[in-house]
Amino acid sequence: MAKRENIRNIAIIAHVDHGKTTLVNELLKQSDTLDLRTELGDRAMDTNDLEKERGITILSKNTAVKVGDKQINIMDTPGHADFGGEVERIMGMVDGVLLVVDAFEGTMPQTRFVLKKAFEQNLTPIVVVNKVDRPGARPSEVVDEVLDLFIELGADEEQLDFPVVYASAMNGTSSYDPDVATQDHTMTPIFETVFKTIPAPEDTSAEPLQFQVSLLDYNDFVGRIGIGRVFNGTIKVGDSVAVMKADGSTPNFRVTKLFGYIGLDRIEIDEAQAGDLIAISGMDDISVGETVVDPAHPEALPLLHIDEPTLQMTFRTNDSPFAGREGKFVTARQIEDRLTRELHTDVSLRVAETGEAGAWLVSGRGELHLSILIENLRREGFELQVSRPQVIIKDIDGVQSEPFEAVQVDTPDEYSGSVIESLNLRKGEMLNMEPTGTGTTRMDFLVPSRGLIGYSTEFMSLTRGYGIYNHTFESYGPVVKNWNPGRRNGTLVSINQGQSTTYAIMGVEDRGTMFIHPGDDIYEGMVVGMNSRDNDISVNVTKAKNQTNVRSSNKDQTASIKTPRDMTLEESLEFLDDDEYAEVTPENVRIRKQILVTSEREKAAKRRKMSQQG
Repeated sequence: MAKRENIRNIAIIAHVDHGKTTLVNELLKQSDTLDLRTELGDRAMDTNDLEKERGITILSKNTAVKVGDKQINIMDTPGHADFGGEVERIMGMVDGVLLVVDAFEGTMPQTRFVLKKAFEQNLTPIVVVNKVDRPGARPSEVVDEVLDLFIELGADEEQLDFPVVYASAMNGTSSYDPDVATQDHTMTPIFETVFKTIPAPEDTSAEPLQFQVSLLDYNDFVGRIGIGRVFNGTIKVGDSVAVMKADGSTPNFRVTKLFGYIGLDRIEIDEAQAGDLIAISGMDDISVGETVVDPAHPEALPLLHIDEPTLQMTFRTNDSPFAGREGKFVTARQIEDRLTRELHTDVSLRVAETGEAGAWLVSGRGELHLSILIENLRREGFELQVSRPQVIIKDIDGVQSEPFEAVQVDTPDEYSGSVIESLNLRKGEMLNMEPTGTGTTRMDFLVPSRGLIGYSTEFMSLTRGYGIYNHTFESYGPVVKNWNPGRRNGTLVSINQGQSTTYAIMGVEDRGTMFIHPGDDIYEGMVVGMNSRDNDISVNVTKAKNQTNVRSSNKDQTASIKTPRDMTLEESLEFLDDDEYAEVTPENVRIRKQILVTSEREKAAKRRKMSQQG
């Protein structure tokens, strides 16, 4: 069978922050792709504001680089397990992977996660050891670690014979040698290794059309856009084709537009053939995994497997006393339309009715997956309330099962005991512990996912910010009985509405940690701080000092309070208990009780206590 020797299809895979997006930038810069006038910013592939701020890739991206008369189609994949649905589907579109590993950190949990997906597809690997100029870099040891990981994941002999390129993407240098002195300002070793190692796609352009959709995009002008690979045949604009849908139907449609990729641009093309990675529009409804075929030869490719969600939250319209003050989109219809639009492109997300007006059950792949959706909504001007994240319990062969995650921790030696104790309390099982030789210890655990809700904040304080904590979904296992890993501290809850005062905050701050500043708008039932004990306390934070004489008012101006804790969206979601919501608006994230009126909340608490005793 003839091959299309002028193209290669690869995915770049790596753990979070090992430099793959920076590497793609350099491959673009040092190829024959970009116009000389094109200014390429840092991490150009991360186009979403959140991606730029957090330094992570959330959505898979396509690009292509020209090297002389040849082309390398590159898929940049997310490194975080919460976006694993994206990673799995990318693997079906490519023939090889560029595995990027940090020369200091070595293999990490998501390195394992993405590599496992690549081996399941029997892809050819190339290893790029990045950041070789980093202080403490140990490139040769890292290659040994990678080899151990390959063996552990069941790589075959061909895959074990992987080529290695050493690079510093930040400096735009690479070489075939681990010695940093051999680094040259060129990406040629990577380009050469790709063309030499990764198999070229087979030229099956003469066979009947088969194009499989791996990713979805959407825009208001052309509707749904299916992104994927032409596995067989040729497709042209204007062709009449059929979609082999998951439900067994085969509707016909006309191809209105075809898009190819070059550099950072999606460009309109007239036709594509076997081996090309393209985007296609014209169908009203198409889903990931479905096959576009020649109506005369309707033969579907195997459907793609998409991992199920493991975490769910209730999203609801905002009904707090401050509802509608800050957001542009506040109604149930607006929120529902926006969630439906998200489903057009995010196939790992599920949205279900709850039977209650203005409330939806939203399920995703983890805390990060859902918190990024919420953050995007608030930036777009939405107001909403969300409940505490809950893991999804499944019935597997008659056994109630919950998700478990593989956790890898790197911590300075002196904090390892505290970390072990904290994960034991969260029902974690230690699988491995070894010193890394730099005053740090690496530990592996298996922990129920619900034990990890809210753990990252605790971990950072336990290790004084020096620890590295990573986790990835492992499997479902029997539910851990008689255990509730909820928050151990109670809250300080406002009993009235108004503006908080320095005087009132000073009166209650000894009870715990405050979340508010003087002058903040407060309402009854809003959580204004964390109690140092395990019960909720109703407090007045709006009380003004009685002005009895001139001296006292002057004295009050010099009064100072402890610095309050400003809660981020993630910290607020982690903090939530079962009887609370996070109220999310474009300007604020507030924690509130579900029952706002103090007397009603106390009655409900008594009823709950009596039913538990009964």
